Amino acid sequence: MKEEDTILRKAGKQNPFSVPEGYLENLPDAIMSRLPEREALPEQAQSARTVTMWDRVKPWLYMAAMFVGAALIIRVASQTTSGADESSAMLASDDTESDMVYINSVMDNNMLDSYSLYVLLSDAEGY
Repeated sequence: MKEEDTILRKAGKQNPFSVPEGYLENLPDAIMSRLPEREALPEQAQSARTVTMWDRVKPWLYMAAMFVGAALIIRVASQTTSGADESSAMLASDDTESDMVYINSVMDNNMLDSYSLYVLLSDAEGY
């Protein structure tokens, strides 16, 4: 508190900044007088600014193309997954030869001998 009082006594409470008289009233006129004059545009440049039909249609066409692309991607993705479903259905078919090939490959990969397979199957039938 003591330091603040000494600073206030030295500096005072008055605002040290001031604006010259009439500065803000004359500011817009002063700025406009410093700007360069704008040159008149030729008629060719003005006609280039007209909006053509293509400029109006282009965003809608791009959006339609985006939706068509998204639909195609979804269709290709759904066909890919349905192809996987068909291959899994093919593995689960009633063809005994393909089932035996599948069982033999599982047996080789799991290294089960015939006794272990017998115990496994006899326990599974109890359920």
